[in-house]
Amino acid sequence: MNITKLTNPATYFSLTAAILAFGIDRAHKAFQVSADCIALGAAPCVEVFTSYIPVSMSNWRGGEVVRVTDFFDYVLVWNTGISYGLFDSLPVWGLGAIMLVAIALLSVWWWRADSRLIRMGLALCIGGALSNALDRLLYGAVADFFHFHWQSYSFYIFNIADVAITLGVILLIADMLGIGRPRAAKA
Repeated sequence: MNITKLTNPATYFSLTAAILAFGIDRAHKAFQVSADCIALGAAPCVEVFTSYIPVSMSNWRGGEVVRVTDFFDYVLVWNTGISYGLFDSLPVWGLGAIMLVAIALLSVWWWRADSRLIRMGLALCIGGALSNALDRLLYGAVADFFHFHWQSYSFYIFNIADVAITLGVILLIADMLGIGRPRAAKA
C-alpha cells in the first residue's frame, strides 16, 4: 500500500467530493421519494403514471410534475435503464452488476491516478454512480427529477447524482486537454 497516497490532501478532497455527491443525492431522494417505494430489488412504484400536480413536496411515488418555468419542470420519473434508458430491458440485477463492475474499475483508476483533476473527476463519478446503483437496489430503478424541455422537445431528465457524474466527466476531459497541468518549459 502506498502510504503517500493516504497522506495526500488530494486523496481527502476527492474522497470528500465522492461522499458529498453520494450523500446529497441520497438526502434529496430520502426527502422526495415515498418510503413505500423501497422494496429491495422490487419496483413497487415503478409504473407508468399520468402526470399530476402533487399536494406536497415529499412522499412522491412517480408521475408528479411541478412546472417551474416554460422550459423546466420538477418531476419524479423512474429510469429503468442506464443513461437515457439504455439497457432498460435488462433485469435489475443485470444492470446492478454492470454498475458494480464500472464502479470497481473507476475505483482502481482513482487509486492509481496521480493527477488531482483525475482523482476529483473519478471521485464525483464514483459517488454519483454509487447513489444511482443504490436506487436500483432500493427502488428497482433510478429516481430522476430535473426535466428540461423546449416546446415539443424533451431533453434529459436527471438527478443530483447525474450532475456529479457529469461534472466528473468534465474534469476528466479537462485533464485530457491538459488543463491543470504545469506547462512544459520552453527550450
